[in-house]
Amino acid sequence: MNLASPNAVTAVRIFVWRTWKHTSNNLFAYGMDVVLAPVLTLLIFTYLFGGAIAGSTTAYLQYFLPGFLLLTILPMTVYSGTTLCQDIVKGVYNRFRTMPFWQPATMIGSVLMDGLRYMSAALVSFGVGMLLGFRPEGGAIGAIMALLFIVCFAFSVSWIFSMMGVLVKKPETVSGTSMMLMYPLLFASNILVDSDTMPGWMGVIVELNPISVAATTARGLMHGTASTGDIAAGVGVCLLLLLLFMPLTIYFYMKKVK
Repeated sequence: MNLASPNAVTAVRIFVWRTWKHTSNNLFAYGMDVVLAPVLTLLIFTYLFGGAIAGSTTAYLQYFLPGFLLLTILPMTVYSGTTLCQDIVKGVYNRFRTMPFWQPATMIGSVLMDGLRYMSAALVSFGVGMLLGFRPEGGAIGAIMALLFIVCFAFSVSWIFSMMGVLVKKPETVSGTSMMLMYPLLFASNILVDSDTMPGWMGVIVELNPISVAATTARGLMHGTASTGDIAAGVGVCLLLLLLFMPLTIYFYMKKVK
């Protein structure tokens, strides 16, 4: 009996479900990632540095929280690469490549499911920020738009590490190399402090950082001050990362499994 091959949408849905099953089998680690770590980090930055930087924790929180959501979520994008690399190393994809389905679904389904992790962490961090006194001046619509933008930005960044997961031979290489790249970009941005307070040359470098562009967009949406240029720049960075790294990841993966 011949069975029809699943179409692309069905294949992606199957791999979204597969990734969810893996996640649900380790809910403790998931809870640590999306609840405990973001809450502790938010409390530390707000109450240790808020008074020194902005004069009060409440004033600092108004500036800091939108960027903090990126600070919380972007390190999670590394999981897309490590998960992919683990499956390749274990030989799982050697089995997948013998099956008659749209092969990129293995990556797309996994990355899409990671979006749940990003959104969960963003909602938890935003909720705790509200309890601490944060108030989005752009109202509910502005907050929702900012949260959606942040998740979309994280989704686009995750393809960088997915490509790395295809190319390297060990998951540890993905995580180690990724953090070496990620944290300098995160802290050399305008997430923690306004670039106007920095020396001129440093401010220029910080403003050119894609994470700074994303933080400015998120902050503007959250507070209702985003200009058309801010939104265009943020969306443009997302599209650029997607158009560059998603096709490259699929290309290297297909080349690898042939």
